[in-house]
Amino acid sequence: MSSEHRDRVPIDAQSVDAPLSRFAVFLVVSAAEGDDALATVREVVSGVDDLLKTVGFRDLGSHLSCVVGIGRRLWDRLVPGIRPVELEVFPTVRGDVHTAPSTPGDLLFHIRAERVDLCFELERLILDALGSAVRVEDETQGFRYFDVRDLLGFVDGTANPIGDELQASAIIGDDDPAFAGGSYVVVQKYVHDLPEWGSLTVEEQETVIGRTKLENIELDDSVENQKAHKTLTTINDDNGDELDILRDNMPFGTPGSGEMGTYFIGYSARLWVTMKMIDNMFIGDPPGFYDKILDVSRAATGGTFFVPSNGVLHGLDDPDALVESLRALREDASSDAPSPMGDDAGEESKGDGTLGIGSLRESTGRATETEGT
Repeated sequence: MSSEHRDRVPIDAQSVDAPLSRFAVFLVVSAAEGDDALATVREVVSGVDDLLKTVGFRDLGSHLSCVVGIGRRLWDRLVPGIRPVELEVFPTVRGDVHTAPSTPGDLLFHIRAERVDLCFELERLILDALGSAVRVEDETQGFRYFDVRDLLGFVDGTANPIGDELQASAIIGDDDPAFAGGSYVVVQKYVHDLPEWGSLTVEEQETVIGRTKLENIELDDSVENQKAHKTLTTINDDNGDELDILRDNMPFGTPGSGEMGTYFIGYSARLWVTMKMIDNMFIGDPPGFYDKILDVSRAATGGTFFVPSNGVLHGLDDPDALVESLRALREDASSDAPSPMGDDAGEESKGDGTLGIGSLRESTGRATETEGT
């Protein structure tokens, strides 16, 4: 193989496990009502590979990637009649002191590259193609900060799965065969009060985070009932096994504006795992003992999306055929093996959205009606 071919890298949408990048754009938009707008959204989303390749081939070494996530309301318009079992609208989570808001958004575009101009150009082409079919709800430009630290000064993403664990943690498998190869993604934009954080001693900051600031070494929780951030965001199943998600958080902001923070983005094969983390942070574990990082870091947005596999993404241009195919996959799997949720399990998940593991998702702080949607 010649060197020009040996150095090439794939340029595909839906690369959930793309390598950490120097720059990113997190773009959330809402789709307009009407058939014309829906047709435009369908065409652009199903063909986003073409836009990605148009920009990415200019510098293959910059590893441009784009992941498209689709919210529940838009999914039901694009693919009526069948949906991923856990896909839901992000619920408002109210604790005694802090609230994780639910904010509008039908589509998420997570654009990553080693060059900021490539991110800019792909975002521009996507928005030009969508035109009046969408309204921009949030646009955040992220950047790598020193040795993968957040603006609070701590290393971010230490607990990310690697190797075979990454696939199992971030990519849907046989639990939902119709949507295997996809992923759930949750985004939240956290705005930091850096002067308030800076008023704490390093030891106080380390107690909040649960790690040493310089060496990134885990610390034991040292205050009765009060768990550190790293402990509250560690989720175990009923057997005591840790369940991971894949984070690709990035700092954002400009000193002149005063708005600076961390854009949280977490991919998971099981949506409830990420939502349990958020419950623990805002409601507390035990309830009332919320994550003290929230005293200096305010959640400004909240959204949940489903990331279809590339095959399903391309299939959106023929929804009737796609629905038929997805239903056949689900029906075949149901007839071949008993459901892990029992004989009464249907297309949708159980009422608590937990795939039958309700004890891990119980919460008193969920709003029955989501806000801002």
